[in-house]
Amino acid sequence: MSKVEDFLTQAEEQAIVEAIRVAETATSGEIRVHIEKSSELPAYDRALEVFHLLGMDQTQLKNGVLIYVAVKDRAFAICGDKGINDLVPTDFWESTKEIMASHFKNGNFKQGLIDGITKAGEQLKTYFPCQEDDQDELSNEISKGE
Repeated sequence: MSKVEDFLTQAEEQAIVEAIRVAETATSGEIRVHIEKSSELPAYDRALEVFHLLGMDQTQLKNGVLIYVAVKDRAFAICGDKGINDLVPTDFWESTKEIMASHFKNGNFKQGLIDGITKAGEQLKTYFPCQEDDQDELSNEISKGE
């Protein structure tokens, strides 16, 4: 499976978007998922590029989290902005990746993404609880590259 379009079904994509929406209801943080076929860069380096391309570094509290997947490369990365990275435990993103990888190894990409989103949302809620004037700063839709 190397086509981005075939990675998730429409129903799976909607379940992931819903997981993002639910996770963000309790936090001012922003979570995005980006899927593309491949990258010439290591997954984390490409994730940082995409993070900036999506404007995730523009959130007010610097609390955006990107889950990046390169389908053909069988690689993924999670990157958080400075606001969240300064607060979560040093092994947080690695432990989140391990949870996701256990699902990915079994071909259950939807559940892996949902579990990663949920875990990121829990940490965001801890450090960046939802405020009365909170606005959804970024789209919850899955972004896709080539």
